[in-house]
Amino acid sequence: MSQPQGHRPAAGDAAHRGLRGISALTEGFLIAWEAIRANFLRSVLTVLGVAVGVSVVVAIGALMTGLRSSVLEAFEAAGPDNFIVTRFDFTAITIDNDGQRPPWWGKPVIEPEEARRIEALPSVSDALYDLSNFQVDMAFENEEMEGVFANGSSAGWSAYQAGDFAVGRDFTPAEVQQNRAVVILSTGLAEQLFGRRDPIGRRVRVTNSFRGTQEPFTVIGIYEPAQNIFSTAFQNWAIFPWTASIRRLRQSQFQAQILVVPREGVSADRAKDDVVAAMRSMRGLGPREENDFAVTSSAQIADLFSQLTGVFFLVILLLASAGLLVGGVGVIGIMLISVTERTREIGVRKAIGATRREILWQFLVEASMLTCAGAGVGLLIGWGMAETVAAFTPLPAEIPSWAVGAALGMAAVTGMLFGLLPAYRASRLEPVDALRYE
Repeated sequence: MSQPQGHRPAAGDAAHRGLRGISALTEGFLIAWEAIRANFLRSVLTVLGVAVGVSVVVAIGALMTGLRSSVLEAFEAAGPDNFIVTRFDFTAITIDNDGQRPPWWGKPVIEPEEARRIEALPSVSDALYDLSNFQVDMAFENEEMEGVFANGSSAGWSAYQAGDFAVGRDFTPAEVQQNRAVVILSTGLAEQLFGRRDPIGRRVRVTNSFRGTQEPFTVIGIYEPAQNIFSTAFQNWAIFPWTASIRRLRQSQFQAQILVVPREGVSADRAKDDVVAAMRSMRGLGPREENDFAVTSSAQIADLFSQLTGVFFLVILLLASAGLLVGGVGVIGIMLISVTERTREIGVRKAIGATRREILWQFLVEASMLTCAGAGVGLLIGWGMAETVAAFTPLPAEIPSWAVGAALGMAAVTGMLFGLLPAYRASRLEPVDALRYE
């Protein structure tokens, strides 16, 4: 039994339309390429306008991604389950302009006895009393280093900081209790002060200019921190017993804190609950009273950093988008000129059977090719900028795949949107009027 006659033309028409569509696509690309080659200098200037915006997006994305991954790796190396007991939650600080003291100002300082009580908890391995970073000047013979970052801490502080002793040792609990004038230096600081000489057992002059004190301290250890962004940015630092920091260097306990390391096999949440309960008990807080201290984990600090970098990157991305907008305006201008110059060509194409859709596609393809070429150049420039920064600064750079996709996608969309008006004008030209154009 024969098939109905109406089916064959329908199938043939569909195949014919498919072949015609492929032919139109190919022809559109070829014509666009020839037009770009014919106006090479103009096309190059358009490409550069788009490339500037794309390169900024890629470079900033690479730097932000590298910085974030390095910071998270540093927190991970220092112990993801470790947490800090402080006077207030510094991740929730807000700025108030009414001239009043912040609400946490009157909270009691963290005391050494609280650190000892926390360390006695079954769920805690170490609880290190720590005086937050202050600055001192250090000198040995004729060598002097100003603005050295210093910490006053308990014995065993290395459990909270990734790295190892290059030479020497940590101070002992007895040395902390007896207020001994001993100090541990970073490898970078030891090299600056002593060069190739053995620093162990040598005495350095330590000056706390802010407090007006100067004391000699004996070097007992040199610490090599694990390589991360913080060790690269802060190479010169020293650690003193917290007792010596207070009594010899007169450092304040205003921002003292307790670095807590949970016992192996104990979850961080359980250790936090035990610490909070112990602190509330020691301070005599009732069931309805809020904590007059804060417990901050490494994960919270990492989240805060991610939020800050996310906001910063969003602002940079918006600024970079302005560069793409300028490039898009350039595309409109160039494509309008191109349509005007090729009016007779459009008329000839329409006279021999080209449809409005084919003309529209031709100019959209040309605009997209220009912006995509700009995206490609921008990717190369952005990659070069990121690699240069990574080579000459401690800031790492990793180009994320999303940045490449976003740059290409934004460029293609920019080309389509800003090329739509010139393409539409070209497709609406009447063949007779176009052929008469001079």
